[in-house]
Amino acid sequence: MPRFAPFPTTRMRRVRRTPALRALVREDRLAVDDLIWPVFVREGEGTLEEVPSMPGVVRRSVDMVVEAAEQAAALGIRAMCLFPYTDASLRTEGCEEAWLPDNLSNRATRAIKAAVPGMAVMTDVALDPYNANGHDGIVRDGVIVNDESVEALVRMGLAQAEAGADILGPSDMMDGRIGALRAALEEAGHQDVTIMSYAAKYASAFYGPFRDAVGASGRLVGDKKTYQIDPLNAEAGLRCVERDLSEGADMVMVKPGLPYLDMVRRVKDRFGCPTFAYQVSGEYAMIRAAAAQGWIDGERVMMESLMAFRRAGCDGVLTYFAPEAAGLIAKGWE
Repeated sequence: MPRFAPFPTTRMRRVRRTPALRALVREDRLAVDDLIWPVFVREGEGTLEEVPSMPGVVRRSVDMVVEAAEQAAALGIRAMCLFPYTDASLRTEGCEEAWLPDNLSNRATRAIKAAVPGMAVMTDVALDPYNANGHDGIVRDGVIVNDESVEALVRMGLAQAEAGADILGPSDMMDGRIGALRAALEEAGHQDVTIMSYAAKYASAFYGPFRDAVGASGRLVGDKKTYQIDPLNAEAGLRCVERDLSEGADMVMVKPGLPYLDMVRRVKDRFGCPTFAYQVSGEYAMIRAAAAQGWIDGERVMMESLMAFRRAGCDGVLTYFAPEAAGLIAKGWE
């Protein structure tokens, strides 16, 4: 039997007639609490450096990252994710800078936690910002070596936890790194540090502007297809999510975002765990570029794209639009 009476007894437009009625029957909500703001940090003081391929996004010196954290908190944003733009002289094949206690990322973490204690600081656990080869793992004779990379990633994650990071974001896609990192955190007394695993991270062409932002584009030798997931492989992505949850991940991420909303839905339906997506640099840049040409309403497309993540099952989203979206939400945007 049909669930609804036929037209005209049922008129679906009745509940769409006014803003009040539309709000009353809205199935989901986009809130500021759903937003994590990715921020790029660089050396210097009082420095704001534009990222050409990401209009509106800048690299900030540590003092300016603190200022950004204060502004974010005033908007109600409760979480930021740090990505370092490391000086070329510090990028080596051994990636030793990655786990130094006073490297750029760790200094920024300490500065934010000192100035805005309530801000949740998320960090990136991957070697590409420190790697002379531009890869997320250590390269030996042209091969990204898994187990040696995991050892380095664990050292990196521990240094970040010591600096005060609330959330570690392993984005490297090496096998076994979540279990190794969780065990090391427990042993070191950091049992309360959260892991948000980049569990279903695909070998995507949407990452280009990000690699510009962290200075990895010109250094990448080859591609990342031996460790990131083939874009046609949904079941492989689900297996990676299941593995990371079994090894101790508290939350999981699908990356990229909009082109992989099917994966968000499948992850949420199958595992029911806290599920996030990253609206990556290429997604951001396309919206900004089309809006700059007047081809789309940039503000509305931005908000609609964020709504899509919530509708697909995301508990939250990493997005460069976070401050702009938070401002609109505070104004009661519809």
